[in-house]
Amino acid sequence: MGIIVNFSHRKIQQGDIQEFEKLFHKMYASLCHYALKFLNDMDSAEEVVQDLFYHYWKNREHIKINTSLKAYLYQATKNRCLKVIKHNAVRQKHADSTMHNAEEQVNQAQTLESDELAKIIEKTLSQLPERRRKIFIMSRFDGLKYKEIAKKLSISVKTVEADMGKALKLFRVNLKDY
Repeated sequence: MGIIVNFSHRKIQQGDIQEFEKLFHKMYASLCHYALKFLNDMDSAEEVVQDLFYHYWKNREHIKINTSLKAYLYQATKNRCLKVIKHNAVRQKHADSTMHNAEEQVNQAQTLESDELAKIIEKTLSQLPERRRKIFIMSRFDGLKYKEIAKKLSISVKTVEADMGKALKLFRVNLKDY
């Protein structure tokens, strides 16, 4: 068997395409299944084996094989699979790093936007007359109903509604960009 396989390699080295095609048809499926054990993905396994055969044919004149052609192809398949695994790990590490950086930038942007929004709210509150500011804070921050606010401030519910309407109008103006 070893002599026939070595003979095949010599014929392939000399450009015998039929001998190469016989080798391809004989070994392709088993090399794909071998690659599948490393890569857990048949598409990737087939790609590795196809790439191996392409490079074998392209560089056939310069390839020196000290073992059997079959052993050479299995070892080359394994090496290519390990290279793919390493490449995928590097790509995943890069993708993780990119995702982390993007999340960090989003968080910084949200923090800046939050700070900017807080400043606008603070500025708007400072622009409100005292009673209107109290009504707004009691309603929006303390969660009180208009009736409860009216009772606490000894004013009518209609006054609370009117002041809240004016306060909200100022907030809409100041926050129009948001």
